[in-house]
Amino acid sequence: MEIEKIFERFWVPYSTQNPSAKKIYDLFTEQGEKIIHDHIALRTFNDPRMNIDVISKVFTDNGYEAKGEYEFKAKKVFGRHFEHKTDANAPKAFISELLIDEFSDYLQSTIYQYINDVGEEVYLDPELVYKGSIWGRIPFETYNKLREESEYAAWLLVYGFRANHFAIKVNELKNFKSLQEVNAFVKSHGYVMNTAAGEIYGTPEELLEQSATRAGIMPFQFTDGVFEIPACFYEFTRRYNDETGKQYSGFIAANADKIFESTNFYKKQADMM
Repeated sequence: MEIEKIFERFWVPYSTQNPSAKKIYDLFTEQGEKIIHDHIALRTFNDPRMNIDVISKVFTDNGYEAKGEYEFKAKKVFGRHFEHKTDANAPKAFISELLIDEFSDYLQSTIYQYINDVGEEVYLDPELVYKGSIWGRIPFETYNKLREESEYAAWLLVYGFRANHFAIKVNELKNFKSLQEVNAFVKSHGYVMNTAAGEIYGTPEELLEQSATRAGIMPFQFTDGVFEIPACFYEFTRRYNDETGKQYSGFIAANADKIFESTNFYKKQADMM
């Protein structure tokens, strides 16, 4: 099935490059669970060569259609989610893009320098969405300076086109009936949750609850050495039925805004002090 192949191509590098995600996946399967993913999240820049319209083609060419739109004004990010037209069980895709021109001259010039230097033909590759960072290594100092203004920009320039996170659909678990149970299980094995605004974002009344681990801190090769930085994380999603009995399939911007914080390394350091 083409859809399964698409998600497998994202899952393999995501789970191999982020050992904690694979270990969490294995913890659930060891409990007899068959993991169903609710969605995948991808990040990109809003440049027309690689914006949401470009990155989403791998999905829209294979039965998906655009659904909700989301604005993250503080982070200067825009998002859109995609659902399969006929297969309600197919994972959703949440794709967001950084609004480059809303940032400082420094951030704009830095980002555009890297994305312009690789040549136009790179962006015509239909495999672009799987390519990771196509822009080459950057100095750690550049990474840190970008992070001060936009964690999203720094993460994206370093990691490029890959799954920022996968989300387990808690509704499909047999032995865990609530997000609280899932979180407790994950924490009992030593993993730290994102607590940007509590552990659970959303409520049953809003028809959506989400939680996430903090991104694992992994060594990364910069031009001037190896430094440990946040990589990717694992999310857990619990959906509820509306008054008609139909399961809510969208997202809530306020929730997603907090999920973004899972890769915020400086927030992690502050919490540890």
